[in-house]
Amino acid sequence: MSMARRPGIFFGWRVVSAAFVLAALGWGMGFYGPPIYLQAIQERRGWSVGLISTAVTLHFVIGAVVVANLSTLHARFGVPVATKAGAIFLGVGVLGWASATAPWQLFVATLFSGAGWAAMGAAAVNAIVSPWFVRTRPAALSMAYNGASIGGVVFSPLWVAGISVLGFPLAAAVGVVTVLTMWVLADWLFSRTPQQMGLRPDGDTGLTSLASVGPHSMHPQPGSLLRDDLKFLTLSAGTALGLFAQIGLITHLFSLLVPALGPQPAALVMGLATASAIAGRTIVGWVMPVNADRRIVASASYAVQLAGSIVFILAAGSSARLLFLGAVLFGAGIGNATSLPPLIAQVEFSEDRVPRVVALTVAVAQAAYAFAPATFGLVREFSASAIGSASAAAPGLFIAAALVQGLAICAFLLGRNRSRPVF
Repeated sequence: MSMARRPGIFFGWRVVSAAFVLAALGWGMGFYGPPIYLQAIQERRGWSVGLISTAVTLHFVIGAVVVANLSTLHARFGVPVATKAGAIFLGVGVLGWASATAPWQLFVATLFSGAGWAAMGAAAVNAIVSPWFVRTRPAALSMAYNGASIGGVVFSPLWVAGISVLGFPLAAAVGVVTVLTMWVLADWLFSRTPQQMGLRPDGDTGLTSLASVGPHSMHPQPGSLLRDDLKFLTLSAGTALGLFAQIGLITHLFSLLVPALGPQPAALVMGLATASAIAGRTIVGWVMPVNADRRIVASASYAVQLAGSIVFILAAGSSARLLFLGAVLFGAGIGNATSLPPLIAQVEFSEDRVPRVVALTVAVAQAAYAFAPATFGLVREFSASAIGSASAAAPGLFIAAALVQGLAICAFLLGRNRSRPVF
């Protein structure tokens, strides 16, 4: 008897485990890596931070372009082929970052790394996991997306240590491990579908009605008309605004905490935020009722983050307890910012449109947050010059984050169903 058919074992959970690994490798190299690559290249080549920051932005912008078309690539070539190609592109791109001896070579490398990261990012995880789950999709996606947080926890210190001990080019050889791992997982797990294996979503023995996962608009939307759909527009806007605030603040948070706490305690605060992200995503994934208004849940998650930004302001750069509390509150919503938009799309669009909606939502968000670090950097510089003290610039960043998070909440609430449809 095959493992897929043994009593009590549903093959979909094996796919979730594989997607967890994909997320850990994808985010570890394509999301958490670039800030570390920036410092390594600046120290090695002496190029300006502005030039390398532009390369980081291009990396994410290219990813946004590719992820907008990811559902089309999956439909044409299949998830396994697209995943293998993404791993190869990401590995080649990171090696290009490490080996670049001229700025133009660095920018060419970003074309590969950005495209590869897109094929191993949030939209890819959703496309891999969603066919296997309907009723328990929130829990499945939360587990898979936790790989992204683990990727940050594991890869950030590994990149620093590897580059320091081995040098950037040798450390970039982790791309070979990524390619081999993704090749095996793509052939063994991502190549399977529930239909091929004679299985139903969630491992159920009967058909599961989409009505069981909450209120739907269930209106098919051609891709070209999504721009005119209020639900899509507000979902994309809310996701983009939330991630813009989140990534902009995270980029600068460590350097803001060091003057108040010192390097080691500041690193502990950053780790606490990541742990809180894992806890927040897991709790929402497993506890959220199947008929819950998922836009309300997303708004509540951002409200907790907004409260964290306010606590950071109240800490005034001196209260360690408030800084730690702010990290817990802000971190609690980090994971949900990625996992909740696909779950909102699940109940608001017909199932055949969900991959396209998720891919476009992720693309819009990624294109927006690519500019968040630079924007928050300008806010930081403006605050410092206006106040006359670099250490007093932190409140300006926290206020900016709170305002953008408030706008994200407004966007999610604007797209809510005003009445429940009849099934």
